[in-house]
Amino acid sequence: MSDLVIVESPAKANTIKKYLGRGYTVIASLGHVRDLPKSRLGVDIENNFEPKYISIRGKAELIKALKKEAKASDRVFLATDPDREGEAISWHLSKILGLDEKVALRVTFNEITKTAVKEGVKNPRNIDLNLVDAYQARRVLDRIVGYKLSPFLWKKIRPGLSAGRVQSVTVRLIVDREEEIRAFVPIEYWTIDAAELLAKSSKKVFAAKFYGDKNGKIDIGNKEQADKILNAVKDRDFVVLTVKKSERKKTPAPPFITSTLQQEASKRLNFQARKTMHAAQELYEGVNIHGMGSTGLITYMRTDSLRIAGEAQEAALKYIAETYGEEYAPKTPRVYKTRSNAQDAHEAIRPTMPELTPEKVKESLTSEQYKLYKLIWERFIASQMENEILDTVSVEIGAGDYIFKATGSTVKFKGFAVVYEVAEENKEESTTLPKLSQGDSLIVNKLDANQHFTQPPARYTEATIIKALEENGIGRPSTYAATITTILARLYVERDGKQFVPTPLGEVTTKLMKEHFANVVDVEFTANMENDLDHIELGESHWVDTISRFYNGFATTLKNAEEVLGDVNMKVPDEVTEIICELCGRNLVIKNGRFGKFLACPGYPECKNTKPIVVETGAFCPLCGGRVLEKKSKNGKKYFGCEKHPSCGFMTWDIPLDEKCPICNSSLFKKRGGIKICLKEGCSYQEEFKK
Repeated sequence: MSDLVIVESPAKANTIKKYLGRGYTVIASLGHVRDLPKSRLGVDIENNFEPKYISIRGKAELIKALKKEAKASDRVFLATDPDREGEAISWHLSKILGLDEKVALRVTFNEITKTAVKEGVKNPRNIDLNLVDAYQARRVLDRIVGYKLSPFLWKKIRPGLSAGRVQSVTVRLIVDREEEIRAFVPIEYWTIDAAELLAKSSKKVFAAKFYGDKNGKIDIGNKEQADKILNAVKDRDFVVLTVKKSERKKTPAPPFITSTLQQEASKRLNFQARKTMHAAQELYEGVNIHGMGSTGLITYMRTDSLRIAGEAQEAALKYIAETYGEEYAPKTPRVYKTRSNAQDAHEAIRPTMPELTPEKVKESLTSEQYKLYKLIWERFIASQMENEILDTVSVEIGAGDYIFKATGSTVKFKGFAVVYEVAEENKEESTTLPKLSQGDSLIVNKLDANQHFTQPPARYTEATIIKALEENGIGRPSTYAATITTILARLYVERDGKQFVPTPLGEVTTKLMKEHFANVVDVEFTANMENDLDHIELGESHWVDTISRFYNGFATTLKNAEEVLGDVNMKVPDEVTEIICELCGRNLVIKNGRFGKFLACPGYPECKNTKPIVVETGAFCPLCGGRVLEKKSKNGKKYFGCEKHPSCGFMTWDIPLDEKCPICNSSLFKKRGGIKICLKEGCSYQEEFKK
């Protein structure tokens, strides 16, 4: 006989099995074993919103095996992830296996290390029913919104649409931003730059910007004003009025939480949120490290707390002092303040063993795992280091009645920046000024007036929409990746490079929701609902009461919307192109189908002409000479193929270039690793890209 430990994933099972050793059987449940049915609402509205859970299809054999193992074991421990979702999985397992909830069988650990796992198994607790109730409230709430509102959208807009408590607000933020951009009116402004100033005692040129006059800052609004100032200063002596020297300290960024990890991975690594969370899950559950076996490299990655365990700080400070020197380790460990509405159940995301540097484990990790681990490790180590110290110089320069300003800085002490540079918003490039003194005369080699226009707010990227959701208290960081995936899959939003652009469908749907379901897409209302779920988790309110309050208003709103709109349907405008239908002469429009966008005649059903959207690359096929076109696979991945497919079978992942082979004059392609290559059979030309 042995003890049974149930976790979610095989990778986690392998790591924990290694730490527990003999006497324990460790099995993975592969996620949830029970859920609400997909084919119906699955919530008894009339009977206190009771959920009707069923075993998940395809898991019958697994459940049978779990029951058999549980029956043959002395004790059963439920070691699923330490959050709402993990608590719910354990609760569902306890129901399916017929376990006594009054018995302490729930095991949690923030990191999968030998010490943490053994300590967790030694100190099991009861299933936290408050956490379970918070999970049930969220599940029922999302099911009601999705299954009651989606059919309404099918009738009023088009079949197959979905609405969601978090996804609909996310789409609204993106649509609202697009409307801001369209309504934006640029305002003209001018700057005057002394681009090449030279002190007589120095050979180093530097730049200064026009500031104003002795009365204060002057904003230049038009060319006439700029020319007037330019004419007033161009023949005047430029003289140093003041030189102010000071010291500036830059503090390190705190260790990652879920949302900031997703934002930084997007900005620095170009990872989508889904990719980030997948790689982080692997690092948490355990990776097979050479010489160590399966090892959990980071703490739990679903957290919004900045708390760090004392022993982890001590290990980091020891590593810092030994590696970089005592002066880089603060005398008092840094403490970062977690925001007021955050859940403090888990630590911030950090390496489980600070001494395990990215380079030590690089050979054992995939490229994505290594990049993310390096980011997490560097951010954590830097967060425990001393400040960076800069010597700064600020210079005021007089030219007649006007003043120019120049600033410069030099690094006095690198501090945390030896490990991790903090990206500052609106950061101006730091320059080193020559040695200047009050009264110095300056030579002006270049003086320009430049016209500018204010810019509209930027479209959301994955990083900035996650930041907006977090700042507004919408959803939980652990759900952001799934939310973004959903709104893209439902075609409410498209990617344009890194930016999110609402589709006509997204705009029409949001307009309908704002007019008839204002609360569902209201940022403040959604954030308050998130707070209500937190109160349930803390045992401060009952989940049925929370759902009941929401449902009473929601049901009335839905009924009113159906009565007001009656038989009215919303039309999604087609995106008209300049391509003419060769059958009837109309302008073709862009439609969305099962496999993506295509061109279609708006005269359907009289004219049924359709054709694929052709994206030319400018390259030609190395097999037959046809045009090489950009194409997409069924799962949305970009590749390149000959226009004459399938008669010509040429296709490649290599990127076509607008360059010709110097040997055979065929089109060149760019392979991964930055190599130009000719793909024509018999030609051996290849060359590395020059930096």
